[in-house]
Parts: sequence; C-alpha cells; structure tokens
Amino acid sequence: MKTHAAGLKKIALVGNPNSGKTSLFNALTHLRQKVGNYPGVTVDIKKGTAQIGTQRIEVIDLPGTYSIYPKSDDERIVSEVLLDPSHPSHPDAVIVVIDATNLKRNLLFCSQIIDIGLPVLAVLTMGDMLEKRGIRIDPAKLSDQLGIPVLLVNARRQKGIDKLKHYLKEGFDKPKKEIYSDIPLPPALLEAGRKLYPDAGNYFIWLEILRAQQSRKSRDSRIKALKQLLREEEVNIPGIQGKETLERYKKIEEIIMDSVDDSLRKSVQISDRLDDVFTHRVWGPLILLAILFLVFQAVFFLAEFPMRWVEDGTAWVSTVFSSYLPAGWFKNLLVEGVIAGLGGIVVFIPQIAILFGFLSILEDTGYMARISYITDRIMRGVGLSGKSVIPMISGMACAIPAIMATRSIENWRNRLVTILITPFMTCSARLPVYALLISIGVPSKTLLGFINLQGLVLLSMYLLGIGMSMAIAYVLRFLIPADGKSLFVMEMPLYRAPRWRNVFITMYERSKVFVTEAGKVILVISIVLWFLASFGPADLGMSREETNTEQMTQAQYKSYRLEHSFAGYLGKAIEPAIRPIGFDWRMGIAVITSFAAREVFAGTMATIYSVEGEGDEFHSVREAMLHDVDDRGRKVYSLATVLSLLVFYAFAMQCMSTLAVVRRETKSWKWPAIQFAYMTVIAYSASFIVYQLFR
Repeated sequence: MKTHAAGLKKIALVGNPNSGKTSLFNALTHLRQKVGNYPGVTVDIKKGTAQIGTQRIEVIDLPGTYSIYPKSDDERIVSEVLLDPSHPSHPDAVIVVIDATNLKRNLLFCSQIIDIGLPVLAVLTMGDMLEKRGIRIDPAKLSDQLGIPVLLVNARRQKGIDKLKHYLKEGFDKPKKEIYSDIPLPPALLEAGRKLYPDAGNYFIWLEILRAQQSRKSRDSRIKALKQLLREEEVNIPGIQGKETLERYKKIEEIIMDSVDDSLRKSVQISDRLDDVFTHRVWGPLILLAILFLVFQAVFFLAEFPMRWVEDGTAWVSTVFSSYLPAGWFKNLLVEGVIAGLGGIVVFIPQIAILFGFLSILEDTGYMARISYITDRIMRGVGLSGKSVIPMISGMACAIPAIMATRSIENWRNRLVTILITPFMTCSARLPVYALLISIGVPSKTLLGFINLQGLVLLSMYLLGIGMSMAIAYVLRFLIPADGKSLFVMEMPLYRAPRWRNVFITMYERSKVFVTEAGKVILVISIVLWFLASFGPADLGMSREETNTEQMTQAQYKSYRLEHSFAGYLGKAIEPAIRPIGFDWRMGIAVITSFAAREVFAGTMATIYSVEGEGDEFHSVREAMLHDVDDRGRKVYSLATVLSLLVFYAFAMQCMSTLAVVRRETKSWKWPAIQFAYMTVIAYSASFIVYQLFR
C-alpha cells in the first residue's frame, strides 16, 4: 500500500453521479465531455493529462457511483481500479469529488474511499450555491474530522484549481484515520486477510473478501486463498454491509454537526417540503404532465417565427445561387441537392434549441431527479426498477448514450429489457420528422383560447413512445424471466435556480452537434439522392425534345424525370409493400434513406421536392408537401397519411447507429436483429391500423 503521493504520475477522480466530477476533469485536463444531471451519463473510464509546471499527471475520470460495492458495471470498474494494484489504471492517489449540497449522501462514499487506504484528497463542489443560501461549510474542520485534505473548488469559475494543483504537485499523505473499521468478520477470516495484506486496513481486507466472493476466475493467488476460506467460513455479507452503512451514517452525522452550520439542514428541510408536493403520489404525476404540456406547447409557439425566418433565408439563398450560377449539373447539384437538403434540417434548429433549453432547466433545477422518482413506481409495474428510468430519460436526447447508460443497471435482465425498449423514446432525431409532418397535417389552431393543437399532438407523440415502451416491457417480463431484484438508489439534489448561462450553452451546443453530426450524413445522402433523382437508367443524357415531352410544362417535365429516375424506380419497386399504410413511392425513398438517421427524412423530402419543384421558384418543403396532390387531385399528405407516417417513425428502428450500439452492449447480433424485427412489425402494423381508420 502506498503511504505518500509525492511525485504523482496518476490520479483518479471518483464521486457520486452529479457531483461535478466531470467538470473538475475538464478543468484539470482542458478536455470537453458530456456533463449530465442524472446518473448513468459517464460509464467508461475517461483519461486526460494535467500539465502542472513541468510535471505531467494522468487524470482518470472514473464512473460516478454511490458505493464502492461492485454490483453494477459502474461500481465494478471503480472497485477494480482502486483495489487492484495490477490494474493498468490503478492510481497513485484519489480525489473524491463531493457535492456540498448533498453532503451526507456524498460523505458515505467518501468515507469508504478513505478507508481503502490510498492517499486521498476531497474536493467540495457546488459551494457557490451554498453561499447564495447563506450556508457555510468549514473545510478545515471537515478536514480534521475526515483526516484528509479538503478543498473548496468551483471548476467552472476556476476557483480553488490552483490550490488543488499545488497539492497535486507536492503530494499528500494517506488518510490519518479510518472512518469505520470495525467490520464484524469471523476472526479466522480476518487473520488470514491480514497475513495476505499485511499493510492494509480492515476495510480494504473486507473489500477484497467481497471481490473474492464475486470473482469467478482470478489469477491473483490471494483472491484464490480468500475464496477458499469463504467456502469454509460462514459470512453474512448483506448483514455486514447493512451494519456498515448504518455505522457510517452515524459517524457522518457527527462530522456534519461539527463542520456545517444549521443553514444547510434548513435548506434541506425546504427542499423536503417542496418534494412533499412535487413527488406526491397524486399531485406529482399531474404536475409532471402539466410541465411536459407547457414545454411542448412552447416548442411550437416560440419556434414559429424563427422557423419562418430560416425558411425565407434558405429560399433566398437558393434563389441567389440559381440566378447567378450558369445552368448545368453543378448548379442543380448545389441548389437542388446541397442547399435543399441542408435547408430541410436547419429549419428545425429553433425547435431543437428550445426543447433542449427546457430540458437543461429541468436538470439544473433538480427536477429531473424527481421525474425519475415519480416514474419509478410505473417502472416497477412493468417488471423493471427505477434505474431503467435514467437511460430512458436520456433517450429523449439520443438512444446511443442512453443505451450505454444502462451499464449502471446491475441486473442483466433489467438492463437487456431497458436496451430493447429505449429506442421507443422520442429522441431529438425524431423531432424534425414530427415537426415537419405535424405542420403539414395538423392545423395550427388553438383550443380553449390557449392550447396549441400542434403542440398537443407533439406531446402525444412523446407519450405514445413512452406508452409503447411500457407495453413492451410488460410483455417482456413474461418472455425474459427475472434473475433477481434490483434496487434504485438516487440522491435528490436540492432545488435551485437554473444557471442561465449553462442553459444557453446547452442550447447552442446541442444545436451545433445536431447540425454538424446530422449535417454530415444529410449532405452525403442529399448528393447521392440528387443524382438518383436527376438521372435514370435508360437515357441519362437524353434531351427534353428526344423524350417527346415538348408539350409538358416545366413542372410536369421535372415530375416525369423524377418518376423515371433511379430514385423513382426504387420507390416504385417498394411502393406495393408500403401502399397499404398510405405511403407513396416518394415516402418510400425517404423511409429507406432515413435508416441512416431518422432526421434524414426531412432532408430527403426537401431534396425530392426541390428536384421536382417548378422552374426557379423555391418553396419550402412544408409548402410543397402541403399542396402536393395525386393524379386524381387528392392531397397526397392527407390526415390519414400524416398520422400513419407519424406512427411509423414513432415505432420503427430507423437508426443503424443505435443497432450498432445494441450489438456492442449485448455482445451479440441476436438482440439487435430481434429488436429491429419486432419494432418494424409494430411500426408497420400500427401504421396500417391508423391509415385504415382515418382514410
């Protein structure tokens, strides 16, 4: 065991989820990383380098956990890195990041880390929030009580970072004392552990016994020896863990009484009173629905004018390029392919920014944690635990990190079911599809003088995805048997005012990511689609006169060329299969291309209708789709067709990246294949029913 951390080469950052650990990692290494307000965001080991003078220190950002006990994948990673000296990421010292607004819960994990015996330093975050409430924590007294250095740091404002770097440069000692070491182990087992680990304390030996108990195969001779002793000795592991937790909380109460004034306890009491309302069995769900209702009303109401400005700007750019560029394939590619395709996505930036702005406010205020608690009861009704709520909520942003976040679920069956149902959650990629279809199929009316009908339909799409995920989870509880119970533990952060700077940064960053990441795919697909929609297999270079279409108008000619293009033939080939659900060959093309990413649907339709557009007049894709009629003069995008498309995209697995992540997380192609198959069947069947009912 190390006794001093002078000449540090490697440090580990540990702490509860939501404690500010990742922000500290960014401040030390100047790297950028996702910062969330609920557990399950960081599930891999992240590494960076801190340059302190001439000294370079490797900084390891370990997953946020509530306990050192290795039950979930998160906790297993932390346990292996800290306890196993042979692990490649085993640190010279540990920095424990503590959320000062949740001191009691955070100190439980901190005390466990202290008792491991590695050199430890504690960093208190969220101190600025305590200052606003007039709450004071004495770091010196807390340091004396814990037996380790304690610093107050604000990573975002760089406060305390220099002092922390000084400690990293000079080094710091092992903890001066153990918080709780009276582990009630059988004497023979404890004595054997001391012989195997002569420099370790009782708690480290206890954790090694737990590793031995859970280990299936190990090359470590000491783990093998402990495993053999466990077969000979009876050890009440749950009882020891329960007693340890109670005793640690008693010690923590004494520490807090000595180092914190009464204001923190009063602030906690105020938060508890608010929770009596916001997490009430009846009022809690009703308040949640009301908040979601207001959010989605605002998404349409506030975004209406910015979206019109973007549409007008895109039309102006198209007109300018069309007017000044010489006629030819390059002009058509640029105007009908690139500008039309990207314009069909950029128009939805206002809605995406507003949605993520509201989500950021819910996270910053601490209400997101309450959503998890409220929905926990529902999750248990379908055979899952509250831990499944966290990935599903993050699935409203993107299913890929949400599926990765299921690693925090230690129960494999619950984790698998959560992976299978998370893609039903309405992610940001579906929002452009919903917004486009709702704007052309649902009239912009107000009900009761204040309820926007389009916003109400958008909310219903989110609820539809949630409802289907719950229904599938309920069915899977009978098809995939449970293999044990899973408990959901989550610390409720104190209510606080949103940090508006962070809200606007989140809106900007999410919009930027959406444009850059989706834009790459859409740009490539738009170019390919333009080629497929502009040229056909029979007569690529044939002039207008040679096709005997002299009597056609410009619009009729372009429609003819599109129908006889490569894209037209592809769409016609699949049209018999999709006609029963109300889709024509144009929609079929969009369904195929949007498998790369759901949001490509909007860009595809923009490209198709730009190619098919009339002369040099550039209408927005919404206007073109809204006024499109078939050979009989009927609207192509009737209410039945729009509803069918909405339902299809709500349920279909239209994202190959998600399938790839499911393959990686389940380590098999079996589950992604099953997932793709049943989601496609559900989507097609639901669309068929909806179309037949409303046609």
